[in-house]
Amino acid sequence: MANAKRQILIAGNWKMYKTTAEAQAFVEALAQSMQSVPQNALPQVIVAAPFTALSSVAQAIKDKKLPVITAAQTMESKEEGAYTGEISPKMLLDIGVKTVVIGHSERRQYYNETDTSVNAKTLAALKHGMTPIVCVGELLSEREAKQTDAVIERQVNEALKEISSADYAKLVFAYEPVWAIGTGKVCESPEANRVCALIRTLLNQKGDGERTRVLYGGSVKPDNIDELLGQSDIDGALVGGASLEAESFFKLVEAGVAKTTA
Repeated sequence: MANAKRQILIAGNWKMYKTTAEAQAFVEALAQSMQSVPQNALPQVIVAAPFTALSSVAQAIKDKKLPVITAAQTMESKEEGAYTGEISPKMLLDIGVKTVVIGHSERRQYYNETDTSVNAKTLAALKHGMTPIVCVGELLSEREAKQTDAVIERQVNEALKEISSADYAKLVFAYEPVWAIGTGKVCESPEANRVCALIRTLLNQKGDGERTRVLYGGSVKPDNIDELLGQSDIDGALVGGASLEAESFFKLVEAGVAKTTA
């Protein structure tokens, strides 16, 4: 299993789903399920809600004293200015959100996110004391051309520009093979682990990456989470579809409990 020094992390990414009422209902259902698990046995649990639900989700989690972290799905790197439609780090911190997903493949694919903007947002998150979950991964065409390692190396090294190795423990990386996101296809566990280990190797080339958690994301479900978490360099999961229902998400959390207490 993953290194005992690195806490298992189960992160749900709701993408463009859930109204405020639906998000609050999810928190209520998750809270009921999590009552059965001692807090010291839990992995770290994160839900990345849409902007409209962030404040209410954060408040609901606080009210229930639920050991769950609220995250944003993206943010602007600049602190303020004439950037219509964007959300700054200060705005997120103002509503108690201290974690942010950066560079998700859908942001790269549909909203022109680049290696440069991922680096700028990562630097901004660290500057403001936030935890960035930095996503990297290759397209199907790149995998078929045997370019996976080169793509990962480029994306990781670009993301790390100007970041002190002292901050590596504050980073989370998520390996998301783009061809396995929302497709039902899953990167086989040994290969997912190999790429996660590559990410750690790249971190170690610049500093100490042993405290940096590396997640796997891409059609993670209750029926494959155990095998993924059993790998040496996979420290958790960034989950899309299976995080939309509290019942299936809690099953992933339970898998994290099993690994945490093993």
